[in-house]
Amino acid sequence: MLFILSDSDRDRLATLATDAGWKAASSRRSEGAERRYLASDAAIALVDVRGGNSGLIELLAGPVEASGGALIALVDVAEIDSVASLIGLGATHYLCAPFDLAAVSATLEAAHALTMRLNGSSAPSPSTTAAGSPVQRRTRDERDYLTGLANRQAAVTWIERQLSGANGAPYVLLLSIGPFDRVNAAYGQTAGDALLGRIARRIERAVEGYGAADTLIARIAGTEYMVGFVADKSGADVPLSLARSLIAAIGQPFSSGDHLIRLTGRCGIAEGLVGDDATRLLRRAGTALAAAKQSDGEGIHILTAQERVAEADPDRLESDLRLALDRGEIEIVFQPQYSCRTNALTGVEALARWNHPHYGALGAAALFAAAERSDFLLPLSAHIQAEALKQAAAWSDDLGHLRLSINVTASDISQPDFLAQFSSIVDSSAFPRERLTVEITESGLIEDVMKAAALLDRLRAMGFAVAIDDFGTGYSSLAYLKALTLDYLKIDSGLAQDIAGSEKDRIIVRGVIHMAKSLGMKVIAEGVETDEQRSLLTAEGCDYYQGFLRSRAVSSEDLLALVTG
Repeated sequence: MLFILSDSDRDRLATLATDAGWKAASSRRSEGAERRYLASDAAIALVDVRGGNSGLIELLAGPVEASGGALIALVDVAEIDSVASLIGLGATHYLCAPFDLAAVSATLEAAHALTMRLNGSSAPSPSTTAAGSPVQRRTRDERDYLTGLANRQAAVTWIERQLSGANGAPYVLLLSIGPFDRVNAAYGQTAGDALLGRIARRIERAVEGYGAADTLIARIAGTEYMVGFVADKSGADVPLSLARSLIAAIGQPFSSGDHLIRLTGRCGIAEGLVGDDATRLLRRAGTALAAAKQSDGEGIHILTAQERVAEADPDRLESDLRLALDRGEIEIVFQPQYSCRTNALTGVEALARWNHPHYGALGAAALFAAAERSDFLLPLSAHIQAEALKQAAAWSDDLGHLRLSINVTASDISQPDFLAQFSSIVDSSAFPRERLTVEITESGLIEDVMKAAALLDRLRAMGFAVAIDDFGTGYSSLAYLKALTLDYLKIDSGLAQDIAGSEKDRIIVRGVIHMAKSLGMKVIAEGVETDEQRSLLTAEGCDYYQGFLRSRAVSSEDLLALVTG
């Protein structure tokens, strides 16, 4: 795969690359080029720098080198003297205009040979290309000669070993240090090289505090370092905490004679997924790092399931979903719910997660969106309900006090035999009706309020509690709530988090909570992430909360550990 960036010759270059047997992704715009290269899955980038646009080489050099790629600079014959400086900025090859198919093909073949060598292939690795393009010489040793850390080749080997092992999926943290060009300009290349080693020592000390059994620290590009380790089941908490420690360590001033050198760090985090190889995982970490560099926050970005879905092929998701149930890829997890006043664990909400063989863990939103597109919504919903009830019915006595909430969709309740089928699923599981809450999204009720009211009344008469989920995301009509008899009102995470916002935000949230309480409902806040949010919600009368403040969604086994441990 080839990534082409040219504002004037994009189409011609893409045509010649295709004629040479390459699949090309091309662009005229330089904005976001770093992320587009990483998302393209290309091994080689060909960048048009005619007219002195050398900044594009500097922009792409880091992600290209970090992903084991090759970077070709397209220059005009009159600019041939600039090649040496472009190589210094990170280009590995050059292509001289005017060019033809033979020149493009030869340069791409030479660049491909370099990428094969960098990624551990036995392909030949010439030091110059057939088109006269110089190639950066890189050490074949497994150690980086400047820092003593592992080099990129050793990092690739480590990642592949972890991905094929049984100890769990690895996390990869890519750490970029800047502004290093000013250091070299002010103090010289020798001082800059020495500083790279001092940075490495700080990274080593920061990582030692986490005590991971199998950890690798590597320098994989000029000012980019990688930390790889296998985390336990604590999700993204450990990688995020480690990233913060690394950035804090880099932020402490370095001394150079009578001067203090201040550097900043940016960190991208990606988790190894089923079906990954080292290159794919490093690319995702690179995508996260590119996002971290563009953010105004703490300089850390974790590549989320939603971002992976945004790049996913919808047709593939639809076709794969029909096999996912048979393959056991749909996992049930439980989001703990806590009392606002006592912090006691009182219940859980059952959620679904799709462990996709290519895209990794996808949340319920992506799962149900694919199901809706493929007309597979009803079978999927029934499977999730039945599996959640089956697991909950098998819980030990230590979990016997917890309420279970399960979701039903608008498609579910529109079925004429919904009540009979749903009660049959519940009773077949032997889970007690009095501990079960049925959650229905607001949008699933709004089309026919009177019909919805009759349905909810029948559910409550059958012994189930009823909740409206995600209140505040849809119509949010307070008037229609008068027609419904409800046990719980769940306020959406965005609305719940507004409690810590402006005074107007607080008034709106307060009004919703007080309205629900006056109508006899218990209130559950979703997405609570800070102690401030919980305290303010509690002061306004909120009864329960769920969110990352206390726990992510967990398996049945981990839920037991939360209660007993």
